[in-house]
Amino acid sequence: MRTTATLLAIALLLYGAACLALLAFQRSLIYFPQPASFGSGSTQISLSVPDAQLVVSVRPQLGPKALIYFGGNAEDVSANLGGLASAFPEHAIYLMHYRGYGGSTGKPTEAALHADALALFDKVRQAHAEIAVVGRSLGSGVAIRLASQRPAARLALVTPYHSIQEIAAQQFPVFPVRWLLVDKFESWRHAPAIHVPTLLLAAEFDEVIPRASTQGLHAAFAPGVASLVVVPRAGHNTISNSPQYWAGLRGAL
Repeated sequence: MRTTATLLAIALLLYGAACLALLAFQRSLIYFPQPASFGSGSTQISLSVPDAQLVVSVRPQLGPKALIYFGGNAEDVSANLGGLASAFPEHAIYLMHYRGYGGSTGKPTEAALHADALALFDKVRQAHAEIAVVGRSLGSGVAIRLASQRPAARLALVTPYHSIQEIAAQQFPVFPVRWLLVDKFESWRHAPAIHVPTLLLAAEFDEVIPRASTQGLHAAFAPGVASLVVVPRAGHNTISNSPQYWAGLRGAL
């Protein structure tokens, strides 16, 4: 009996320690900062925000149209500049390097990324009246929350999710993720506030975001606002290699 009680106590201590480790290091499982390595041909501007200095890769363009892009959790957003510039020649392009990414200072958190997205939108709005917003993977949560609070003209969400909390709970079913996770990225909460045409692009063979998560987000929009397109033969990290990806973005934006 004593041996059983001792083993149970050890198991509980180990479980508690694992929960504390998950609580302490959870952001290192969400954010993977990358340097900017595709700066050739782009202009970089600096955006001052509380507690940080952000780097924004830009393709300047005169006129009313602009596109703001928010990338994935391990993405160098400057790699998208060439493709976006070719697909949207009439748009100025702005790619935000999250805190800790691509020369930006500070540390990424959900609250910080949202505040930074608002600051970038407000800056871009000073020069462009019509702003399309694109978010990929992690960035889809940043983009949808931004579009729920600012007058985006169009919205495109690439490999989006219902919530990161939901996905984390599936990956760590033995832990009380609902109470441990700080950065939940609950995209579904913001979907009902979106009233502009919205495209959700899913990868047929997405190995990171379950299709059910994307479909759950799609269902959270008001009827007629959002459309869901599945890019065939694409994976989570290869979707932008598909011609259907670029055709979908051009058609939506």
